Amino acid sequence: MDTASLSIKVSVIIPVYNAADFIQETIQSVLDQQLKPIEIILVDDGSTDNSAELCKAYTSGNENVYYYHQENAGVSVARNKGLLMAQGAYVYFLDSDDSIDASFLSSSYEQLSHNQEDLVIIGEAYTKRFPQVMALPTCAAMWRKEFLQQHGGIQFPEGIQPCEDGLFSHQLLAMTNKIALNSAGIYHYRQHEKQNHIRSLVEVDSVLAQIPIWFDILRNFYNKHKLMPKKALHLALFLEHEPFEFRLLKMQLTLAQQESLTQLIKKFYQEQVQPYLTKEDFNRLSKPFQLFVQSSNFENFQKYYLQYLNGLRTRGKVYMLLARLIMLPKKRRKFRKQIIEKYKL
Repeated sequence: MDTASLSIKVSVIIPVYNAADFIQETIQSVLDQQLKPIEIILVDDGSTDNSAELCKAYTSGNENVYYYHQENAGVSVARNKGLLMAQGAYVYFLDSDDSIDASFLSSSYEQLSHNQEDLVIIGEAYTKRFPQVMALPTCAAMWRKEFLQQHGGIQFPEGIQPCEDGLFSHQLLAMTNKIALNSAGIYHYRQHEKQNHIRSLVEVDSVLAQIPIWFDILRNFYNKHKLMPKKALHLALFLEHEPFEFRLLKMQLTLAQQESLTQLIKKFYQEQVQPYLTKEDFNRLSKPFQLFVQSSNFENFQKYYLQYLNGLRTRGKVYMLLARLIMLPKKRRKFRKQIIEKYKL
């Protein structure tokens, strides 16, 4: 990369592993961005298909596309390597099987650069959660590179997947309040059976073995930066979101695994969060998670959780009946969508 690269606005880092079926569409969506100048950093994580050839073809015809190869070491190592190579003022991590709308980078860059924020949360699905955002997938955040460099000790954790992006973003979110929002950013998320989040729901043993490592990373981070009690709610929300909602409630676990994970989460909560969490902040947690941390075991929690879900759905059905009274079709559809999401219908 030459000195001219210093004017680059955004570095788009794409880790690549056996993505030959999708990578051309992904790269092209970045080349078609309205924002200029930008760069694309392709980090091939030891692909065994023809991903390398496809990526190299783009470097020959585009001065802003760079290709790097590494022995297979995982997506975290690939992203961290790409970050070291980045020359843009801002950094965005894009998955090799997805694509972005033509105005995605420009609308995000505008929000970030206008107020010199440290990151921008992108996409309505994520901006609507603000300010209770405890973690973000890579698709939902663009970062100021100087901010990442100031906190260079925070990297994508090697050997961790899933949740490597959640741990990365959670730690960085704890270090700043300078956050912009871009609900207009449109990300095209490709669904297929090889996706990591789908595999993680099936590869249960692998995920469960990693959760204690997640907790070690979090414990060390919060102790190092002395973030308690100030960030107790932030950590509680992460526990609620990642190991509780995504793993305990969504993965297909045996009864023994459910109980083991229950005790693991509760132990970490009781030691690292509960002593610092105010009553006001506890009430900001979801009702299911409140029931969970107050239950003696998983069986006890499940009984109350099923009662909670039944009550929630009953209220939702009542609101769906009331929705019929809304005369305007557009408002009626919007109201019904909100009811379905809120009451889990």
